[in-house]
Amino acid sequence: MSTTSTTPRIAVIGTGYVGLTTGVCLAHIGHDVVCCDIDRRKIDLLRRGASPIVEAGLEEMMAGAVAAGNLEFSLGNDPAVRTADIVFLCLPTPQGDDGSADLTFVTNAAREIGPLLQPGAVVVNKSTVPVGSHKVVKTALGRDDVEVVSNPEFLREGTAVHDFLHPDRVVVGADDETARSRVSALYSSIDTEMIETDAASAEAIKYASNGFLAMKISFINSVAALCEHVGADIEAVSKGIGSDDRIGPKFLRPGPGWGGSCFPKDSRALVSIALDHGYDFSLMRYVIEVNEQQHQRMVHKITSAVGRHDGDRLDGVTVAALGLTFKAGTDDLRDSPALRILRKAQQRGAVIRAYDPTVQGDLDPYRASQVQNFELAPTALDAIDGADVIVLLTEWPEFTTLDYSKVREALAGDTIVDCRNLLDPAEVRAAGLRYSGIGRPSL
Repeated sequence: MSTTSTTPRIAVIGTGYVGLTTGVCLAHIGHDVVCCDIDRRKIDLLRRGASPIVEAGLEEMMAGAVAAGNLEFSLGNDPAVRTADIVFLCLPTPQGDDGSADLTFVTNAAREIGPLLQPGAVVVNKSTVPVGSHKVVKTALGRDDVEVVSNPEFLREGTAVHDFLHPDRVVVGADDETARSRVSALYSSIDTEMIETDAASAEAIKYASNGFLAMKISFINSVAALCEHVGADIEAVSKGIGSDDRIGPKFLRPGPGWGGSCFPKDSRALVSIALDHGYDFSLMRYVIEVNEQQHQRMVHKITSAVGRHDGDRLDGVTVAALGLTFKAGTDDLRDSPALRILRKAQQRGAVIRAYDPTVQGDLDPYRASQVQNFELAPTALDAIDGADVIVLLTEWPEFTTLDYSKVREALAGDTIVDCRNLLDPAEVRAAGLRYSGIGRPSL
């Protein structure tokens, strides 16, 4: 690995979605990077050239960076941290019982690396952390000669590599101008707007961004519910309002509700941060409530599709679930709306038979626990065979190529509940099936 004086040595602590993408992409654009993790299974996989996560283009880019001598993997943080000029903290900040972000992983790592850091090193908080966390990390490091910088990530799972290399903006926040400039320089080869600010503002930008996007999704889901009552078509409505430059078309697709590793915990953390400082962020609280309501609306659609009334038991009903991850392009089951909806149906007595292209074979303990008591099918048609209703929950492209004549033959019931508005209603109905979408007229 190169050790030229002009090239900063980078250590990335944590090889999850954010850490691995950050490390690989920084190496790809020419930096010397060591990705560190305490999980031996992950490091063994990475050293064999395999990614522990599903992310488009990541394995190929990783192989290129390793071949170029820019990327290595380390079990544990030492000795990578000892020789690093810049250390990225890419660690989980799970939601606490009160909705606040739990900084335990971040502070523990900071305490561990504090004595290892060379004088003048910079520690970069890439994790999503509450406003003011740069001071918490600084205290945990116990080093007056090391600066802490906030450099929040804005990566979408499934397109994280593209998002890193072609971002809308890069945000770098620090109270020390020199440290801020050193981190900003890492992105000099990326053509985008560089927003340099203080650490607290950078931390606030991350939460405010995710909160706004969650609000936009909850809004369009509420409009879709209204469309169903008044006979309007959400597809036309979304196009109409998204054509306004002040609004824009992104995040205006109705669905089963938002989920994943960021929006649920970040929206609740935003409410918690506000309460800690004496402000009731009631708008954000209602955004969360609307999302919970959307899950229940999807259960109501399933219930109606099998000829039962809202609130009725679903004993004897087999639901064919297409998709389990919180979105297509990833294998992430964390806070998936699909799972929330299916568990509600299961609690009412329904049998869940599910297919997802990334939930196959031997599952690790966490993933196995998320689909406990579900029947996992090897193909979509296997899930559908003999089921009373189909519910499409994740927008995997392969579901658009279903042979509806075979679906009609295999399905015991007659309805597809399309929670993503992924399918063509006319094609579904032409095969003799009923179609139930989100905010679309039910004919």
